Amino acid sequence: MKLTITLIELKNPFKFFALSYSALHILQQLKQSNYVAMKKRGLWTTHYTMTLWHNERDLKDFAASGAHLKAMQESAKIAKHIKTLTIDANEFPSWTEAKRLLAEVKPIVFR
Repeated sequence: MKLTITLIELKNPFKFFALSYSALHILQQLKQSNYVAMKKRGLWTTHYTMTLWHNERDLKDFAASGAHLKAMQESAKIAKHIKTLTIDANEFPSWTEAKRLLAEVKPIVFR
């Protein structure tokens, strides 16, 4: 299975509203996809997701379509930076471990 861990750091707290709007549509898309499980956590300007997938094809089909694709295309409007990591895993790591793994990932930085 594939596990994707994502961090989005918002430009400012007011961007939370745009993030929430996108997340609502992404969650609707996710419910219609072939995912295994999802977790999310966030506060103020720092937000994380972990999503577990049966295989890479299901993950890529989801990421490259619908609300998720639209959110990725518009992410520079709300995010300072984004980190994402996809690894082989059969279960979620703890949030502490997920954050440790992301610490090693180079961010996509927006100006």
